[in-house]
Amino acid sequence: MKRLTIGLIVLLLIAAALSVAAGKVWVPLDAWTADDPRSIILIELRLPRTVLALLVGAALGLSGAVMQGYLRNPLADPGLFGVSSGAAFGAVVALYFGYAAQMWLLPGFALVGAGVTMALLALIAGRSGSLILFTLAGMILTSITGSLTALAISLAPTPFVSSQIVTWLMGALTDRSWDDVTVAAPLIVAGMGVLAMTARSLDALTLGEAAARSMGVDPARLQRLVIAGIALTVGASVASAGMIGFVGLIVPHMVRPFAGNRPSAILLPSALAGAVLLTLADSLVRLAPTVSELRLGIAMSMLGGPFFLYLLIAMRRRLA
Repeated sequence: MKRLTIGLIVLLLIAAALSVAAGKVWVPLDAWTADDPRSIILIELRLPRTVLALLVGAALGLSGAVMQGYLRNPLADPGLFGVSSGAAFGAVVALYFGYAAQMWLLPGFALVGAGVTMALLALIAGRSGSLILFTLAGMILTSITGSLTALAISLAPTPFVSSQIVTWLMGALTDRSWDDVTVAAPLIVAGMGVLAMTARSLDALTLGEAAARSMGVDPARLQRLVIAGIALTVGASVASAGMIGFVGLIVPHMVRPFAGNRPSAILLPSALAGAVLLTLADSLVRLAPTVSELRLGIAMSMLGGPFFLYLLIAMRRRLA
């Protein structure tokens, strides 16, 4: 476990260094001096983008690990809760009415969307802590918010607004600044702290709900922690980077062979691996030989789609 953590930290540092230097124009790391005019590229453009990639990747990786442990389903992903689509719809509302011109309003609307979705999820699921009801509630909210987002795109007042919404939904870290980091970082750190509190309860839950209750686990409290943690981490991630999927699905499967099947054992490795994965992916989309930069959300979907199909085929073979 320690070796895995140390190895992921080393990879994280390498990925961060590559992210700061890489791009259509490579900037050497020795250009940090104030006398070098390229230092402004590193400090004002590359560094905040790298920090945001690390934060969002860690948030999505940890969220996926917690969700898979809570639902006891290896195919679970943060988007299943409806929080991602709820946050996206909140941001779409800001873009639709032109509020995104003010820096803090788009993230604010995205967080409100995540919070409202979280509240509805808790209301629908009730206090029973039922996993089936919780999952169905998440699927229903995902469908509703997705349809409302599509409606907003179709009724956009101008083609520019429609294009802006679609582009934002694709997900990217392009042109992000320290202001975006300032908005996202406290919320992501707080959400990750809440999710870390679920570790022992997730381990107990592997024995079944009845056994977990006998070990002192309160299903309703665990449900509230999961909802609050997912809402903060995923909501802040969507608010700062748009819709980026499959990180929470891929990362736990990458670390599980090395960390074991105990849910608490894969939480920290999943956060570190998520940060590494998203930072490397963001570096690669900048280096891709395309006229305009490939959207990060599209790149992750191209990677995550085949991975999801592979998991389905593998599960089918085990059940056959």
